[in-house]
Amino acid sequence: MMETKELKKLAAGLEALAVFRPLLADPVLAALKEYLDAPSAGRYAAFVAALYEANGGELGRHVLRLCEDSANVYVRTVGAGQTPPACMAEALAAELDCLQRVADLGPDALLAALPEAAAPLPRYVAGGVDLPGSYMHRAENIHRYGYGVWAANRMFYLDEAGRITPVSHPDTTKLEDLVDYEAQRAIILRNTRALLEGKPAANILLTGDAGTGKSSAVKAIGNALFGEGLRIIEVRKDQLRAIPHVLDELAANPLKFVLFIDDLSFLKDDDNYSALKAVLEGSVTAKSKNVVIYATSNRRHIIKEKFSDREGDEVHRNDTMQELVSLSERFGIHITFSKPDKATFLHIVRHLAAAGGVQLPADELERRAERYALERGGRSARLARQFVDGLLAGM
Repeated sequence: MMETKELKKLAAGLEALAVFRPLLADPVLAALKEYLDAPSAGRYAAFVAALYEANGGELGRHVLRLCEDSANVYVRTVGAGQTPPACMAEALAAELDCLQRVADLGPDALLAALPEAAAPLPRYVAGGVDLPGSYMHRAENIHRYGYGVWAANRMFYLDEAGRITPVSHPDTTKLEDLVDYEAQRAIILRNTRALLEGKPAANILLTGDAGTGKSSAVKAIGNALFGEGLRIIEVRKDQLRAIPHVLDELAANPLKFVLFIDDLSFLKDDDNYSALKAVLEGSVTAKSKNVVIYATSNRRHIIKEKFSDREGDEVHRNDTMQELVSLSERFGIHITFSKPDKATFLHIVRHLAAAGGVQLPADELERRAERYALERGGRSARLARQFVDGLLAGM
């Protein structure tokens, strides 16, 4: 049993945290420290209640998560490719030892500081983690794990103020969920792996018919490579001017990032056109070795061009038209997702139907799928998914 003086010593250790000091704001640790400072049945119950709310009652796992998610000065220094000073490393080791003792602190040790309670007090689970070993492993592989908000989230977006914000419920599409277009996805995957390996990687433009899986391919690759250090940040067309600021914010981050611009198109006098063009051709992206831009568009040349734009007597009309189509040429890789033919469409339908457990004879399934496509004016991977989802909903 841990004596009261040992509890006081542990409370003093928490109070002395420097590297991990922000952890004291955590409701569970704050409630625990209140109990350690002045044990009472009410403070004990408040601590357990906070732990129940946090993760169901596992103290060791909670402390481990707090440490892993902490964007403290030590991991930021390591993530920037610098060696932390010896005094900081010594402080980190001492604090990990203190937090390990917190993680191992079971209910019996806490209750020993109380007189016999009038009513049974709640229990919780402690221990089961190697905090120093786990933390140092992540620090040594920080290019894979990241830190802070980047450690636990795989997809982000820019909010209205231009802040990078985690997506609460990200798209969970997996590569194995996608059918056909293997060659196109292989190019994206190869380029993204080059980025992760620190090799030259290109910005990519994905064009083609709506519903062919351009966006799904990018998100699926993001999911597949999350464990290797890839994060996706979605940027809307009206936020393109914020990209230089985003690049500055990510410059010292040890992870690799795809800035994802979905359904990109411009009118020829759109100011956002100039903003993206400047980013793609300027020196800013050349300095961002951990960031690439992937954009999707239903248009080959991105610019919404009218027939009237081709008319007139400008001396340099050809130069003007070239300007309208030049943005797409500033992407290092251009991948086309064409609308599937009948055989490909039916292959996608059969794959999705089998994965979903649809019980229909093959000829009946294909006949109904073709009729569904004809009624909607064409074939696409998205339409195949909608058709199969409709069958599953009716089962």
